Amino acid sequence: MTHSRPPRENPRDADIRDAIEVLRRGGTILYPTDTVWGIGCDATNADAVRRVYEIKQRSEAKALICLVDSPGRLQRYVRNVPDVAWDIIDLATRPTTVILNGATGLASNLLAEDGSVGLRVTSEVFSQQLCYRFQRPIVSTSANVTGQPAPQIFTDIDPAILEAVDYVCTSRRRDTARRQPSAIIKLGPNAEVTVIR
Repeated sequence: MTHSRPPRENPRDADIRDAIEVLRRGGTILYPTDTVWGIGCDATNADAVRRVYEIKQRSEAKALICLVDSPGRLQRYVRNVPDVAWDIIDLATRPTTVILNGATGLASNLLAEDGSVGLRVTSEVFSQQLCYRFQRPIVSTSANVTGQPAPQIFTDIDPAILEAVDYVCTSRRRDTARRQPSAIIKLGPNAEVTVIR
């Protein structure tokens, strides 16, 4: 009698599954995003967020950005998303982070002093699937010590960062396309638009 083998798991799916296991345990990951390689963690877990600040040697006074998989997910973590935010997200021609007021359900040490949060809807396949399957926002801050250049490709990443995180994703390590950090647009209480980067 012959036994059929179970189908082999796609390497990207296995990578996402392993990364999510670490995120659920409150760990930190190094992962490819729609921009540069990022250090990530569960954006609702204050202890995990604190660890990201430590790895980056960054002051907690400087807020961190989060990735989400869809506009619907973004809406769950901001009390009132102004219409102009949807226009910016829809019309952006490059990855764009929107800083919004009234964050809710996220780790408090992730937020700026005024309670605002930087969120980006990613359309890049790996990071979007990671966020979708995790079902929560994931911190995304460039994988470098504060003050050092952001790593555009995997081989740019400082070995100390690779050692410091709990899991290093295997996907897209050979990708040599050089990417830039996202644009950042802040929306004020009356939907005033300020371009930060």
